[in-house]
Amino acid sequence: MSSPTVANLPNIVMIVADDHGREAVGCYGNPVVSTPNIDALAASGIRFDNAFCTTASCSASRSVILSGLHNHTNRTFGLIHDPHNFSMSNHVTTLPALMKQAGYRTGRMGKKHYQPEELFPFDFDPPEWGTDEDILRHRDDVWLASRCEEFIQGEAPYFLYWCSHDPHRNWERADHPLRPDDFGNPSTPFPGDIEAPVDPEQVIVPPWLADLPEVRAEIAEYYQSIARLDRGVGRLVDLIRHSGTDRETIVVYLSDNGGAFPVAKTTLYEPGMQLPLIIARIPSDSSGTICSSGSSCSALVTWADLAPTVLDLAQAPELGAHMFGESIRPLLEQPDSEGREHVFASHCFHQVTNYYPMRVVRSRRYKFMYNIAWKLDFPTASDIHMSASWQSTLRKSSDLGQRKVDAYLHRPRFELYDLQEDPSELHNLAEDEERTAQVAEFVALLQNFQMETSDPWFHKWIYE
Repeated sequence: MSSPTVANLPNIVMIVADDHGREAVGCYGNPVVSTPNIDALAASGIRFDNAFCTTASCSASRSVILSGLHNHTNRTFGLIHDPHNFSMSNHVTTLPALMKQAGYRTGRMGKKHYQPEELFPFDFDPPEWGTDEDILRHRDDVWLASRCEEFIQGEAPYFLYWCSHDPHRNWERADHPLRPDDFGNPSTPFPGDIEAPVDPEQVIVPPWLADLPEVRAEIAEYYQSIARLDRGVGRLVDLIRHSGTDRETIVVYLSDNGGAFPVAKTTLYEPGMQLPLIIARIPSDSSGTICSSGSSCSALVTWADLAPTVLDLAQAPELGAHMFGESIRPLLEQPDSEGREHVFASHCFHQVTNYYPMRVVRSRRYKFMYNIAWKLDFPTASDIHMSASWQSTLRKSSDLGQRKVDAYLHRPRFELYDLQEDPSELHNLAEDEERTAQVAEFVALLQNFQMETSDPWFHKWIYE
């Protein structure tokens, strides 16, 4: 790549939160949770209102973000750590490797959650758990941001993949009468930071959860963890603004999957897969046609689109030609565009014991879900299963928010929802006689998707 081209390339920073649901972001309509820095990015850039992860499980979702391939294609079917030990196939060339080909310095900070590591050749790649301080302060997002200062001030252009551990679940609070998860909130604030506990009576209980004291206590801890994440985002943005370069920086904010609550994380219902996506540029008043300040975009986009988009912003779109996703750069230039008609999602595992493969096609109005192992009970991830929210629901009620617990655990083969009339996905239309042709159309779309993406579960249509 010639020097003039490199000189005009933007820096690109991708910020990935851990289990941050869209319902807990100020700019998406929550007036209680404290996210002023994330909201400021939206105010200076573009907020995507129909953005979706393609699988609602940490490692699998990150594999899509870093490859542009669905998890069943890159073979990261579930969590990578022991004893689950899923791993990306060696044939995949990942985003950091491609960005190096595009002439970028590459850096990573925070949560990895990918393997094998040799497929992810970041230049700046500090060990996730290299020191005792790493272990003690891995929830200190201001500190994690500050550790990137030297990298940000180095020779540009750079691609930084910055991944918080917040607001993932952590440990039960034994000092609390309701014993909620602490979501990584420290008993005393981290050095130089100030924690802000949240009143459980002030939180917003989303309609898919039961309004119980234990649920409110956990949402309060969740909000507190999100506020710390937001302070880390603010620190990182501040470092970028004061890095001493006049090069434009594109910042992408997203979450790997929905919050660690029932009906969200590990499910492909809307709370699990419809997520925050914000793209902004620093400085916001720099010349160019992308990321108009304060814009919103209603087009359908997924995390499979992120890698090809980053490569397109790096003026190397040809390096993403093999990916299933497609660049959304045209939407950055024209956010009012309608975009594509439908997107796909694919879930296989979370933990190795959480086998429940699902394939989804979602249009602007409808969602069609194929529960491949539908005769099995839906398996609950261990951190959610042990949570005060889930256990209190099982003890006190047969209802999980607006749906029955039994309906959540026992699902039919096909689910079809009219999201315009039924945004909570409560009324399954798949068995209605007048919907037969529509179901057949969605089945054909899914089968084509499975064939195009080398889905090992395609054979279920043939043999079972």
